[in-house]
Amino acid sequence: MEKKINDNNKILKGKVVSDKMKDTVVVLVERYVKHPKYKKYFKKSKKFKAHDSGNKCKIGDSVVIKESKPISKDKSFKVIEIISKGKAGLVENKDTE
Repeated sequence: MEKKINDNNKILKGKVVSDKMKDTVVVLVERYVKHPKYKKYFKKSKKFKAHDSGNKCKIGDSVVIKESKPISKDKSFKVIEIISKGKAGLVENKDTE
């Protein structure tokens, strides 16, 4: 019996807004939507919890997440790749002499 792989999973890009949980990050995904009546584009955003094995992602990173089977009650996405590192982790050291 041959097993079919259902690859109709959503792939989304977003920014990490929280990394305080173990192996989990919160990713903010923004999209532009056209209003049906007024024809104006506006931003809609939604937060997704995604599985980040090894805690590699930090706040401010741009990531790609993919839908998977539910990992927990709220978590059904996995981090596939980190596109760019954020600047939130950088702290300047000012020497006072």
